[in-house]
Amino acid sequence: MQPLGRDRTMPGLFASAEDAATRLAATGYLSDPDLATVTFLADSLGKPLLLEGPAGTGKTELAKAVAAATGAELVRLQCYEGIDEARALYEWNYRKQLLRIQSAERGEGDTPDWDQQRNNIFSEEFLLARPLLTAIRRETPTVLLIDETDKADVEIEGLLLEVLSDFQVTIPELGTITATRRPFVVLTSNATRELSEALRRRCLYHHVDYPTAERERAIVLTRVPEASATLAESVVRTIRAIRDLNLRKPPSVSETIDWTRALLALGIPSVDAAALDRTIGVVVKHQSDLDRVRTQLQLDRGGA
Repeated sequence: MQPLGRDRTMPGLFASAEDAATRLAATGYLSDPDLATVTFLADSLGKPLLLEGPAGTGKTELAKAVAAATGAELVRLQCYEGIDEARALYEWNYRKQLLRIQSAERGEGDTPDWDQQRNNIFSEEFLLARPLLTAIRRETPTVLLIDETDKADVEIEGLLLEVLSDFQVTIPELGTITATRRPFVVLTSNATRELSEALRRRCLYHHVDYPTAERERAIVLTRVPEASATLAESVVRTIRAIRDLNLRKPPSVSETIDWTRALLALGIPSVDAAALDRTIGVVVKHQSDLDRVRTQLQLDRGGA
């Protein structure tokens, strides 16, 4: 019986979970052992990887890091409310088709019949491949990122089921296109709506939460190597206190990094009350959140 999962004639992106962790770290992405393991398994089994969790915890960055670590091409489908098949899968270049028809009608001799015209205009020349079809057709290593899946309408999930189950796309005018090399697929969700059980069933799953203080400090020092351990410690400690305030938009890990860089640019060695007032807009992005941070951290400002 042929094994399920990835085509075994194609080499995997990672040799092991440890290899995945090491190569991701070389790109600046520090994964915990569980995330490295599920990343390796998604590659080894040829299964999509569904990453769910708060915004700004590194879900999108994992796909980018996998592409960077393996030399694969990154193909991104950014989901949003109202996205349809034409934007996700493919569409026909109607303007070019119309020009072809008009050109044929102006040509010499008899006007071609519709069957002949139809074969001419519904061909590869007029096909506009969108991210899903682009990833399916690629023969070199590819990372397909389906970002913020929960923002798309439920109908799009039906489209994803065929693509992610059989890694094929059916185009009525051209037939079925099947992947010769399956892409490494990452779906991200901020859990703003519940994804269907059918979609979840086709994926491996990992919940990505904010990192521990120790790992976030390590991330800061990796991404901002010129920062001192004292600065990284004070930034992470303050960020974690801010996240505990139940804000409208808690600071993301990328904003932790941005804040560290901002403080470095200003020559500030650690976070204190003055630094917090001066640079709070780097990490807090709503007025109501600003007011809450200033009020709630008032007692701690001497050592924030």
